Amino acid sequence: MIPILQFDRLAPEDILNRDIQAEEDVSAAVDVVLAEVKAKGDAALKAYTKQFNGVELEDLQVSEAELDGAWKGLDPEFIRTLELAAENIRRFHEHQVHKDFVLTDRPGILMGQRYTPIEKVGICVPSAPAAFPSTILMNVIPAKIAGVREIVVVTPPDKNGAISPEALAAAKIAGADKIFKIGGAQAVAALAYGTESVPRVDKVVGPGGIFVATAKRKVFGQVAIDMIAGPSEILVLADGKSDAAWVAADLLSQAEHDVLASPVLVTDSQELARAVQVEVERQLELLPRREVARRAVDDNGKIIVTDDLEKAVEAANLIAPEHLELCVDDPFALLPRVKNAGSIFLGRSAPEALGDYFAGPNHTLPTSGTARFSSPLSVDDFVKKSSFLYYDQAALSPVAERIAEFARREGLEAHARSVLIRNEKGGNA
Repeated sequence: MIPILQFDRLAPEDILNRDIQAEEDVSAAVDVVLAEVKAKGDAALKAYTKQFNGVELEDLQVSEAELDGAWKGLDPEFIRTLELAAENIRRFHEHQVHKDFVLTDRPGILMGQRYTPIEKVGICVPSAPAAFPSTILMNVIPAKIAGVREIVVVTPPDKNGAISPEALAAAKIAGADKIFKIGGAQAVAALAYGTESVPRVDKVVGPGGIFVATAKRKVFGQVAIDMIAGPSEILVLADGKSDAAWVAADLLSQAEHDVLASPVLVTDSQELARAVQVEVERQLELLPRREVARRAVDDNGKIIVTDDLEKAVEAANLIAPEHLELCVDDPFALLPRVKNAGSIFLGRSAPEALGDYFAGPNHTLPTSGTARFSSPLSVDDFVKKSSFLYYDQAALSPVAERIAEFARREGLEAHARSVLIRNEKGGNA
């Protein structure tokens, strides 16, 4: 049963312990996979797909025929749902696009900043229990808006060597360029190093388990990555007027993800805490993935009771959750006080699943307390910024001695001379 704890009796380190570092055996296994894929390319990918997914593949890439078949065989009503979700995601992320700027407010000087898309991006999509169409939409669409030239999706096949039609339809709607039937650390390796079939990319994004997270950590520098994602988390901050059944359902919506998931309730009501404790037990028995959810609740679940809502917000900021629900009468009053959270759900009618699938804000979020310094996936993750500047000689000459002095203070004479030489004989424009 999910425990009830008193906030004022907890040390910060007791509230939520979330270490996403890999164990030594995982790290060593990932090293082997990375080396094998780098050395043997497609042959290694096919061998690992047979070992881990139980299927032998002739072709790693999803064909146009497979895409067309998935589209034609899918319920048109669900295709419409995917299209509506994609439309919402596009509408939200289009507002994230930055504009170049140029400063021309001083004679002879021009400077500014420009944004250019990353050329090639690889997107990892987990497959437990099936490849997630929502993750495809959430990752591909911002990359497309940013102007990425080539978007490559990787996700493990099922035992029949296929990708779910829902995932393929999402990839088609979102605009993915290539889809490969590979997963795990080997997929990250393929994207980082390139193989005969899989193009080498410039950045790898998307969630995954500990092997994917460890592989992303290890190839960083060879390619860019978005974040090191840990297990899924939800923190429901609820007052005593909240419905215990609703709160319990929201906690279990994350608990069913993974045995390592963290479902946490913070409330100022002892009565609600006890009611949710009972309701979690009742609803657990109704879930198809109850064994997974049970372990998550027993190992990582908590109900934290505070003296008031101010203390509840303090607890939430300390935990810095991936998902934060504000189930209170006036969530907008609490919103300015929330400092650390990946995505914030306001009010009792905004469950976390709304953001996972449909509303528009991204569901690839910082976990394991990294919301203290990290942000949700966005268009920003798929662009680079370059600054530029221009001085004519008339603008450079008056400041040349100052720049040279600055450089010499740092012991860099060649820097100083590179400026001063332009003042000799008046310089050239």
